[in-house]
Amino acid sequence: MDRAGHGEVTELLLAWSGGEASALDKVMPLVYAELHRLARRYLSLERPDHTLQTSELINEAHLRLVDANRINWQDRAHFLAVAAKAMRRVLVEHARARGSQRRGAGMQKLPLEAAVNVHELRGPDLVRLDGALNALAGQHPRRAQVIELRFFGGLSVEETAAVLGFSQDTVLRDWRLARIWLLRSMSGESAHAG
Repeated sequence: MDRAGHGEVTELLLAWSGGEASALDKVMPLVYAELHRLARRYLSLERPDHTLQTSELINEAHLRLVDANRINWQDRAHFLAVAAKAMRRVLVEHARARGSQRRGAGMQKLPLEAAVNVHELRGPDLVRLDGALNALAGQHPRRAQVIELRFFGGLSVEETAAVLGFSQDTVLRDWRLARIWLLRSMSGESAHAG
């Protein structure tokens, strides 16, 4: 998407924030390719027999965005971050539902290396990550936001810094510290350091 397209998305998001409900319907075609890329990425990390399809994940996220309380949208990057978080919620709820049906069948303990590289997480590990991320948000909200925007939102360091209003150095530092915190939390160590 070119810069003009980014500006159009931002204008539509501001209109949506201002109460123009039809603006979301105009935004979706402009960002659909990016949402599709995010959804495919998430689903590629899931187990092979995952029952959600890419379009279903996008549609579920879209429904959550429609039902969301008024959000003070900033720009395209902010929208993608919120959409990515909605997708994360859908996948976590799906994994929890499946886990409650099977109660641990086939679950394996998460190796430390996988906890460091959150891109390798699947099903039950995603639920563990969600719990750890919620705990991180309770202690270090900005670090949790950085993880959500970078990993779940697929945003660059520059985009994350712009959305949060911090320097790129701060984002990189928070990214590093949050990953260490999550590693400790998911491996059962005390995550309170840092």
